[in-house]
Amino acid sequence: MKEYFCNVQKIKFEGRESKNPLAFKYYDAEEMVGGKKLKDQLRFTMSYWHTLTASGADPFGVGTYVREWDAEQDPMKLAKMRMEAAFEFMNKIDIDYFAFHDRDIAPEGKSLEETNRNLDEIVDLCEGLMKKHNKKLLWGTANMFTNPRFVHGAATTCNADVFAYAAAQVKKAIEVTNRLDGENYVFWGGREGYETLLNTNMGLEQDNLARFFHMAVDYAQKIGFKGQFLIEPKPKEPTKHQYDFDTATVLGFLRKYDLDKYFKVNIEANHATLAGHTYEHEIAVAGINGALGSLDINQGDPNLGWDTDQFPTNLYDAVLAMYQVLKCGGIASGGLNFDSKVRRASFEADDLFIAYIAGMDTFAQGVKIAQKLLDGGEIENFVKERYSSFTTGIGKDIVEGKADFESLEKYIINKDVSANKSGRQEMLEAIVNKYILND
Repeated sequence: MKEYFCNVQKIKFEGRESKNPLAFKYYDAEEMVGGKKLKDQLRFTMSYWHTLTASGADPFGVGTYVREWDAEQDPMKLAKMRMEAAFEFMNKIDIDYFAFHDRDIAPEGKSLEETNRNLDEIVDLCEGLMKKHNKKLLWGTANMFTNPRFVHGAATTCNADVFAYAAAQVKKAIEVTNRLDGENYVFWGGREGYETLLNTNMGLEQDNLARFFHMAVDYAQKIGFKGQFLIEPKPKEPTKHQYDFDTATVLGFLRKYDLDKYFKVNIEANHATLAGHTYEHEIAVAGINGALGSLDINQGDPNLGWDTDQFPTNLYDAVLAMYQVLKCGGIASGGLNFDSKVRRASFEADDLFIAYIAGMDTFAQGVKIAQKLLDGGEIENFVKERYSSFTTGIGKDIVEGKADFESLEKYIINKDVSANKSGRQEMLEAIVNKYILND
């Protein structure tokens, strides 16, 4: 098989003193953290789209990335070259999982029937490579946002034929994910939203989206798919009003339509930024609702109002995110998927490896520090003490449902309210810094 990344050997762990840009400084896959090997604690995942199919194009210029497969003109030969390159990349970067959209791995044909044949042919190749190299599919999904047919949405379209096409496409994508033993299936509502209410029946669109999800659940059960269904919250892009704006919005939707027992969320850092939240906030909202499914790790630029999908290098953010993940007990069948792309000016193939190394080192160190922070108990003990008034007396009655307005009025009517205590935010932030700086 052709070698696509000739200048890169298998990436090794060399430790924090290493000056080698093509070596891990903090990610030692076999290191034990929280009772698990790092590779099992983090379950790093290669995103097929940003890693294999991205070109570096932006609204102001054509692609810049230099890849070994660029010259191939035949779409199916190109797809096979990328698939082979994907497994070489995973082997060299020491990643066990990957994730893809259907249209990432196989080109569309002149009809859905031809498209499905293309997909089956590439999946045959993928299945063989997975067995040969012992790689796993974290999740599959369907691209229902690139083709012009989805200009008005997929499951929320105003065109019933497009709804039917989307259903058939997801049916096939679930079948493929099931065939490859995918552990999850993600719904990213790329165009499930609207630009203006002047031409939108929002009630019908959301009802149809729920109908679509129920159809997916029914079909998955019919074919024996055991993976977890995930919805990925995202605000604004590409439509102004996305129906999956953030985790809380998604949870409200799932509960309204009796879907919460079937779905969890796949949370992306850059999407949290666009929603005006921190990454750890979104993780915490999912965690306390038992809905944390998987993570897309990247970072955005808070000065920019779009999804920049940068590789994650902010250690502080990684620590706080993994602290919430550890408090939730981990991410179950999910993983940490690099929904990240190298910058347009980082166009050499080696840059892909350097970027992944930076991200993997960041989250390896992030989870190690987060575990020490959790084990140290300083923050947890402070929070426990801060809410201690709800563990005894009237506070305990409130928590246990024994209090009502009348009893609370009787309790407080002739009583001075006890003094509030400082929240000590700065002290707690300094504690986090202490763990980061002392590591």
